[in-house]
Amino acid sequence: MPGAFMTAIPTIDLVDALNTEYADKYPTEILELALNQEGEIAISFSGAEDVVLIDMASRLRKPFRVFSLDTGRLHPETYQFIETVRKHYNIEIEICFPEAETVQNFVKEKGLFSFFEDGHSECCGIRKVQPLRKKLATLDGWITGQRKDQSPGTRNEIPVVQADAGFSGPGKQLIKYNPLANWSSADVWNYIRMMEIPYNPLHERGFVSIGCEPCTRPVLPNQHEREGRWWWEEATKKECGLHAGNLNK
Repeated sequence: MPGAFMTAIPTIDLVDALNTEYADKYPTEILELALNQEGEIAISFSGAEDVVLIDMASRLRKPFRVFSLDTGRLHPETYQFIETVRKHYNIEIEICFPEAETVQNFVKEKGLFSFFEDGHSECCGIRKVQPLRKKLATLDGWITGQRKDQSPGTRNEIPVVQADAGFSGPGKQLIKYNPLANWSSADVWNYIRMMEIPYNPLHERGFVSIGCEPCTRPVLPNQHEREGRWWWEEATKKECGLHAGNLNK
């Protein structure tokens, strides 16, 4: 198995080969592959899927890093959740903040709720994408909790291993790992219940996909989980820019 002992930063050809080799493997095996990669690798943490990855990583007994984006607009419950996870796993969580001056100028010009009128891309770009780009510039790979069934039209073809063209820099290829790509929401929550791991208390109030407070609301029975995100916008474009490459699929 060529991927089992892979340590060097993989080339594009090797990424494609690894994706084929690991396409049907259990998430823990994909996660172990990621943690074996040479260079700086980190888990991106915000929701239930990411805590599953943190729990799996802790059970692999390998060193791992975790980072999270603080947009300044999260629910109070989400901030409490981040602290709960930090203490539960006794880990450091690297919090990434947007540039204060950029946020101040944006709010001064457009107010606090411009996204309801002209779309969420500019606000997300300032509060989420720019801080993520800054963080990823220091990494060689990142691990996400994306699933194929999370969003209609944008995540259906997520590979388990991919070259992240959107955030790679000159002369440096960033590798993106999606260990839960083939899992369903039911798989995630079965794991959470079985392993008794922390989750955001907003889930108990009907929130499924949780983002910033102004742009997230509970979903009704039989609604898709992403319908609670940017509900005033077209359903097949519900990405904030963190995974912008999904829109090209």
